Amino acid sequence: MLSREITEAYVAILREELVPAMGCTEPIAVAYAGALAREALGELPESVELTVSGNIIKNVKSVIVPHTNGRKGLRVAVAVGICCGDASRELEVLSGVTEEALSGMDDFLSKAAIDVRESGSGCPFDIEVTLQKGEKSAYARIVGTHTNVVCLKRGDQVLLSKPFTVEAVQSDVKREALNIRDIVEFADTVDLSLVRDTLKRQIELNMDIVEAGLRGNYGASIGKILIRSYGNSVQNRAKAYAAAGSDARMNGCEKPVVINSGSGNQGLTASVPVIVYAGECGVSEDMLYRALLVSNLVTIHLKTGIGSLSAYCGATSAGAGAGAGVCYLYGGRYDEIAHTVVNALAINSGMLCDGAKASCAAKIASAVEAGLLGMQMYMHDSEFKSGDGLTARGVEATIQAVSEIAREGMRETDRHIIHQMISND
Repeated sequence: MLSREITEAYVAILREELVPAMGCTEPIAVAYAGALAREALGELPESVELTVSGNIIKNVKSVIVPHTNGRKGLRVAVAVGICCGDASRELEVLSGVTEEALSGMDDFLSKAAIDVRESGSGCPFDIEVTLQKGEKSAYARIVGTHTNVVCLKRGDQVLLSKPFTVEAVQSDVKREALNIRDIVEFADTVDLSLVRDTLKRQIELNMDIVEAGLRGNYGASIGKILIRSYGNSVQNRAKAYAAAGSDARMNGCEKPVVINSGSGNQGLTASVPVIVYAGECGVSEDMLYRALLVSNLVTIHLKTGIGSLSAYCGATSAGAGAGAGVCYLYGGRYDEIAHTVVNALAINSGMLCDGAKASCAAKIASAVEAGLLGMQMYMHDSEFKSGDGLTARGVEATIQAVSEIAREGMRETDRHIIHQMISND
């Protein structure tokens, strides 16, 4: 039986992680920092200095900033936050943007000096915004995760300050307690009233943007192409629907999604396949919720050791989480889910993150396929064994090995990816 402390920790993790966000979360974080600094300054600035880590550059350059009528880029992301953002809404900072406000933003962009620089801090997730108006100034900094505001100043007056590290991973004690065995037991035993509202919101918002992706013409239309090309089987729908949600959110759809590990794409990947399979299997609503607990917490567990941003595609972790959740729907518990996760990681680990853009939808489809194949392998008495590549002895050792490669081993890869993306801009 899980201790009360672990149960409370897991519930807290879910409530912290599964929150709504509008659009790709990196430009939204830049907009949030801009809105915070503008609020501290109290008026529009004359000049803006935006300093961001390479991974922020990578994940902002190719995606549409929501509520900007198709505009892209770091200058737009910080400007819309400054001119139109509501900092109190955090990752929904742009939800109230109007056409009139956008006209003001365009005027601001034409007049203000906006200097964009790459950070030298070494932290994969680092955003600093400095605003100047005459002798007045304001400063905001977000480090590590999308809403982790570590400093806010008005001139020399410190409005907020908290300790932080520029290391790649900043996991708290709650997340360090995550493990596959306890996740499965938590899903089996938790009082669903503690998590029902959180999961219900995930289902409603994420399936809503899936519908938008399937109806509209967003990005490369990966979701619709999968359905047209490979039919309506549950396996194909699980991939296609998750991809369709990404098609929409990467390419201007202004509907919010419930994120996982700071990412809307990971939130879609971890949830949509489980929802699709639950419908196919005709399970109860409570069973769907318990399977979503597995998929979400496995995804968070896999991402905890990697960090929020790296050269490792986060959809890989979420695809393994989705496979674990579907496995749970079919009656799998610790042994089956552990093998599903190991198999999925062995199949797809190494998929690169080359920024947020339209092709993320195709990577999501690949990650979901790996998760489902990992499950089917075990169901057919097949598995990758210890010593097969990164596969180690046991699921937790495999997760640790993959995390270390993604966090430490791929740092140089990340630098080369960012260099190529900037050079080819």
